[in-house]
Amino acid sequence: MSRQQTALKYIYEQRNETEDRIKLGIEQNRKGFAELKITDENGNVLKGAEITAELKKHEFKHGANIFMLDELESEEKNEAYKQSFSRQFNLATLPFYWKDIEPEPGKLRFNKNSPKVYRRPAPDLCLEFCDANNIEPKLHCLNYMQWTPDWVPDDITETKKLLEKRFKEIAEKYADKIPGVEVINETLLWNTRRFFRYPELVEWSFKTAEKYFPNNELIINEAGLIYDHWCHGNRLPYYMLIERALEKGARIDSIGIQAHMFYKSEDEAEKVAESANPERLFRILDDLAEFKKPLQITEITIPAYTNAPEDEAVQAELLRWLYSIYFSHASVEAAIYWNLVDGYAAFAPLGDMTKGENYFHGGLLRFDMSEKPAYKTLYSLFHKEWHTKEKMVSDEAGKAIFKGFYGDYELRITYNGKVFNKDISLQKNGNKSFEIVLR
Repeated sequence: MSRQQTALKYIYEQRNETEDRIKLGIEQNRKGFAELKITDENGNVLKGAEITAELKKHEFKHGANIFMLDELESEEKNEAYKQSFSRQFNLATLPFYWKDIEPEPGKLRFNKNSPKVYRRPAPDLCLEFCDANNIEPKLHCLNYMQWTPDWVPDDITETKKLLEKRFKEIAEKYADKIPGVEVINETLLWNTRRFFRYPELVEWSFKTAEKYFPNNELIINEAGLIYDHWCHGNRLPYYMLIERALEKGARIDSIGIQAHMFYKSEDEAEKVAESANPERLFRILDDLAEFKKPLQITEITIPAYTNAPEDEAVQAELLRWLYSIYFSHASVEAAIYWNLVDGYAAFAPLGDMTKGENYFHGGLLRFDMSEKPAYKTLYSLFHKEWHTKEKMVSDEAGKAIFKGFYGDYELRITYNGKVFNKDISLQKNGNKSFEIVLR
């Protein structure tokens, strides 16, 4: 059996029903009608205006972590990274790991000229890049046990005090610059410190975050124990963790789900029954959607294993199906790939990636920065297939209607020999009617 048959076994077996749900979901959940009314500055409706409406930025967030910004070994690679990132994505996950942001008490690495830490570019540097490229930044993460500094004592009271200080300092500098904030991460995986066995861990973290980030989207994130318990429904550990936190007053605005395929090639036949099985994936999403909160696929890794054409083709095909499932689901608001380029990941299940010894090949770019089929597939989905460019002419009432993907649009309007450029934002839960005044 070829790797394609192995990796895509469940997708191929469920192709018809999966394609049907994806197609219907995209039409219902990602597109809407926009009604334009064209007038002059005196309020007179204008008939015969020629209009082109083109999507410039999806409302749906599709991004990656930006951990290798200016971290590569040459200026050429750094520039290629920036170009590949800004061309592809509209969201970036920024590293706020406590151990690396504050390696010594009180010495914060916010400034872009701060001492370098591998895979941890300073927040100011990341924000500068995001601002220049119209990319939404996202904070990862306020409270994460695995990256608690060694200098923090293993004491619940003291940890609370120091964490609240951290939340406050970050909020004072970034709350008005970064809309989405991951409050806590991977609580089902790590519990070696006393504070992370504290019964009110999640609730305390969210209530403290709400105090300092009242206007931000507060996100919970989790890694393991999701695929393994797909059949448990509301008895899924993550489900029960969220349910308890909400009942105790935690303001969780969005639910994050990691989707790393971190397994060896020889285990793929067994593991795809969980990670690449459309029925199970839809069921997990449907179960968590019962909370009536947006879902984010916060960390995605799809392996190629080698740079052989077949392996890279399988990675691209898996990506196409999985992203289509995420994009079609009514509750999913974001899909975030993890590492853009091979060879630099901190976690290397099959080799020392920090030396380019990348036997996992989970990036979208090869180590030499060339584009894999997976990168091209992702670009094709969001910038070609899931793209709207419509032409229309205003009627006697000055109106024109088009159906398009939700997001930011540029309108190019020609009337009486003059060309006007206007911008509108067609949102799933926002305004659908727009009066366009030509001056």
